Amino acid sequence: MSKLTRPAIPASLDVAVIGGGVVGLACGAALAGTGRRVVVLERGDRVGAETSARNSQVIHAGLYYLEGSLKARCCVEGRGLLYERCERLGIPHRRIGKLVVATAADEVPVLERIYSRAITNGAGAIEWRDAVAIMELEPRVRAVSGLWSPDSGIVDAHALVGSYRAELESAGGVVALRTEVVGLEPRPGGWRVETVGVDGEVFAFDVPLLVNAAGLVADRVAEMAGINLDEQAWRHYFSKGSYFGVAPSLGALTTHLVYPVPEAGGLGAHVTLDLGGRFRLGPDAEPVSEISYAVDPAKREQFAAAAQRYLPEIRAEHLFPEMAGIRPKRVGPTGPFADFVVEETSHLGAPGMVQLIGIESPGLTAAGSIARRVVELLGGA
Repeated sequence: MSKLTRPAIPASLDVAVIGGGVVGLACGAALAGTGRRVVVLERGDRVGAETSARNSQVIHAGLYYLEGSLKARCCVEGRGLLYERCERLGIPHRRIGKLVVATAADEVPVLERIYSRAITNGAGAIEWRDAVAIMELEPRVRAVSGLWSPDSGIVDAHALVGSYRAELESAGGVVALRTEVVGLEPRPGGWRVETVGVDGEVFAFDVPLLVNAAGLVADRVAEMAGINLDEQAWRHYFSKGSYFGVAPSLGALTTHLVYPVPEAGGLGAHVTLDLGGRFRLGPDAEPVSEISYAVDPAKREQFAAAAQRYLPEIRAEHLFPEMAGIRPKRVGPTGPFADFVVEETSHLGAPGMVQLIGIESPGLTAAGSIARRVVELLGGA
């Protein structure tokens, strides 16, 4: 019997959530709140250390996503839930607003499409700004036109993750760290889950219901359950986003989030600030086949060039490698829009299991909304 895994997994369970990122913990907390006995299985030695932590920590308003899509709906609902949660629990955050800018006339039609989409999606207040108004709002930014979203913000992602873990555990749920799921087998009335701990010892248990919130490897977990990934278009394609810190010698670059118009594969290298007032640029969008968080210092030239379009003071020597994150996308860099998958899979031969596939940005913002849908799919309260 493993001393690391066995004691953390209760003998009697209703639901196992695979993945201890912000979405998995939000689901676990919501399910435990309905009175279910829940365990969250996390392969790492701490929660929220992968995609949940390696991002811009932005609270998205819902400007960009295809009208009527699950991304759009979960982002807008999740934004409201997230601000309410932060205010209720004292989670550090700021509703600082976001400016999306066009630096040339040929980019203005892109802003027009974003504006239309944001209105349709219910992304909150959104206003046009001309070049003069942009300089009044952000004196160091140069652009011909822009969209101002006052409902965008930033949040301490680590504190948010911690709040969901605390909610889960206060409702009787358990987090099992260093516990990797290596096999799933359907059984009458549920699933046999095979796990392995860091000591290499295997431990298996039975559970009626499963939630696959395994983030980067959620597609592999779905495949363990017998899902044909290619038939469902659920295979993950990794997109690596690097970030560069900005030298403090430049002072306060902006007082709000500033984004260029979106580019293929992402939202473009934007300028963000954290709750401590540090500035960074990123991310880019680099297709990769392996998970690696190393940042290539040579990229600072291209980051500086991208930022100079709207922040002309930026130079390569002002930038230093800071961090990288990886997004699990359902399409490659040239593919069409691909929505979140939040789906119970009885019809695919995996009953009593909810699959969360392709949960990339705005997953941090949408976590509370996704959790609500998972509870509904598993029968509500």
